[in-house]
Amino acid sequence: MSFTTVLLIVIGICLLLIWYANIYNKFQTFIIRINEAEANIDSVLRKRFDLLNKAITIIKSNLDVNDDVLPMITKLKSKKLSNFELDRKLYDAINEFTMYKEEHKELLKNDDFVKIDINLNESEAEIVALRKYYNDIITDYNEVARTFPSNLVRKISKYKIRPYFDGKNMEDDDTNDFKL
Repeated sequence: MSFTTVLLIVIGICLLLIWYANIYNKFQTFIIRINEAEANIDSVLRKRFDLLNKAITIIKSNLDVNDDVLPMITKLKSKKLSNFELDRKLYDAINEFTMYKEEHKELLKNDDFVKIDINLNESEAEIVALRKYYNDIITDYNEVARTFPSNLVRKISKYKIRPYFDGKNMEDDDTNDFKL
């Protein structure tokens, strides 16, 4: 082999490695943004969970209820759930909370209960904004992950297509990807 041939092979390998590193770094940037968005969502979900836990105490003390108040929250204490599942469960629990509020108007005389209600409404706006941010990142990530040639790097690095926060399943059809 001549020096020129070896040089061309080395240059080709270097260009291939630079291309791979560039695409790999793009995935890493997306993963960092996704993790950040998930952490922010987790924080708001924990805040909502804590607010509902406080509401249980207030409801029990103001209504003299012996029954299980907001049983869904009590059950969630011992479960390890994903943010997707926790969000759905908290949404159901907030609906229960709203029913208590509507059925027992005397709860609205309690300042702590009213503060919890206000904070739950504010957290709803936060979670909607965070879901949108998360889903925007996922859209960009999945677009890169499914398009050629970056899907080659995804498959080599074993990255997965990510689902949207609203529960849409992006893993349903991987048949359009280039097969290795």
